[in-house]
Amino acid sequence: MSFNGDLEHFPLVDVIQLLHMSSKTGILYLKCPKGESQLVFHEGFFVSANHLNNSCRIGKVLIDMDAITREELDLALTEQKNAGRNRKPLVATLIEQGTIDKDTAYKGLETLIEMTIVEVLTWESGTFSLDVSKEYVSDEYRYFPEKLHQEILLNAQGVLMDSLRIYDEKMRDGTLSKIFFTEESASDTAGTSDQTGISEITADLLGLDALDTITRKIPDVFIGLKDHDPADEHRQAVTQALPETTIDQQERLITFLSSISTLPSSQTAPPVTAIILLTQNELLAHAIKTICKHENLFIFTSDEETGLNVVIEQSLGRDLHPVLIVDIDHDADGLHALTLVRNKIAAYPQVSIMITACGQTWRTISMDVLSMGARSIIPRPCKRCHEESYIDQMMALFSGIGPFLKSISPVPRADVGHQFVAALHHLKSLSEPPEIALVMLQFAAVQFERAVTFVVARTELIAEKTLGISASISDGPSAPLMFRIPLEGNSVLQEVVEKGKLYYGQRSDAVLTEQLYKEIGAPRSPKVVAVPLMSRGKVIAVTYADFGSKPVSPPQINLLEALAQQAGSTLDNALYRKSIERSA
Repeated sequence: MSFNGDLEHFPLVDVIQLLHMSSKTGILYLKCPKGESQLVFHEGFFVSANHLNNSCRIGKVLIDMDAITREELDLALTEQKNAGRNRKPLVATLIEQGTIDKDTAYKGLETLIEMTIVEVLTWESGTFSLDVSKEYVSDEYRYFPEKLHQEILLNAQGVLMDSLRIYDEKMRDGTLSKIFFTEESASDTAGTSDQTGISEITADLLGLDALDTITRKIPDVFIGLKDHDPADEHRQAVTQALPETTIDQQERLITFLSSISTLPSSQTAPPVTAIILLTQNELLAHAIKTICKHENLFIFTSDEETGLNVVIEQSLGRDLHPVLIVDIDHDADGLHALTLVRNKIAAYPQVSIMITACGQTWRTISMDVLSMGARSIIPRPCKRCHEESYIDQMMALFSGIGPFLKSISPVPRADVGHQFVAALHHLKSLSEPPEIALVMLQFAAVQFERAVTFVVARTELIAEKTLGISASISDGPSAPLMFRIPLEGNSVLQEVVEKGKLYYGQRSDAVLTEQLYKEIGAPRSPKVVAVPLMSRGKVIAVTYADFGSKPVSPPQINLLEALAQQAGSTLDNALYRKSIERSA
């Protein structure tokens, strides 16, 4: 599997979680204008890292930990140097020498990885790409258990949580820069990478023999500041994908892609659409990524189905509309793509799916794909079918596909609008707070899987009726649960009561996780909504809802908010009429 994307749209936290959940092995390259860092994974676990700061190496980390002395590091480096092609990683050398034990090595690697993650979290922009080439990944990590009989594997989720904690603390204290080495310490190690441990992943460090087959694939760890020319990136992609074409043909396509990269975009609003491209065609992936960046669209590309569900759910969790593009290879009969479309629509009915395929496949499966619920099927230029006109056809496709992708929008659920109108009509006949709160609960359950009505007391919330908690929504509201949630701490529930404003977003505060979810169970997604019911300027009830065990399905929050306002007005009017009747 290989995938790539933009860190601005797909944060590092989510990338790491995806690799951990899908148990991937490979090197994650993280690039920004300052340079490049690398995080190395084995079966979803961290095993190493390369920080873009050349002074941040495992040897320096271990010295700063007081785990080794400078003399012990120099001794290990000398042994490395004299070992020639039998040279081993620095950590392995130190362990075999008896200088450090496994736990110390473990802690050193963990610290280096945390430093690398925290550094990347400070980037304003950047890209990521995963390389799973077995030629220089699998052998290195097999080396540890086979040669050292020890697995130096670090839990990705645990290290990530520690990194986020460090990042938050340093940001709060204004000391973020102090987690990195000073210029003085950097100068101590400048000029001789061997004196700071492993400066780059090379064949002799990995214990591999096939040096000629892998060195060209491995970039320098530290690139340094330099001007970025988009044409260089396009040239590399085009020449690798079309080595048999003439230079003139390649340059035409390179110039075309470069014009897209340099053309100013009028889009300033954040992206609302997530393009998820599944393809084996590296040129198509590169071009679509270029186009999406210009059109201000989230873009994630992969050559493997593994992880697609995670990306779809993370897109939905950010209220992005996922558009899955499945590219069918020339030699494929399309049957697998049909199964994939059927499965994804069943699991995520809110996703838009498109198919791209060459002419012969398009003619065979187009109606079947559309009948299953795909939004469209696009005839894609095929190098095998139209070799002479391939580049012209690709340029024609790329010219028009950007605005087309930009125009794709989710189809609103018709039943939500119908239920909203019905709820408004129902409110007209009600006058009691419990009845009005029940209408709010029932409408929330139209778009969410679980909903709870809380009555606001002086210092706590009291759980009243629920839907989807202890029984199916179709079974109707439950009897009052009567458990209590204190109004304290930095809780979303407390904020809604104090401010009287609806909240919708990702929230996992302590009141929710340690108190509410102990009563009703934790939802699959931290995306929650809390809607206040107000009377005479005071919040008297709160409707809480989440997606339960199902993935996020972006709701029409504006309708929920409008209904809450109407419910409050209905209640105020009822109380006003009662006061007039009493005074008459």
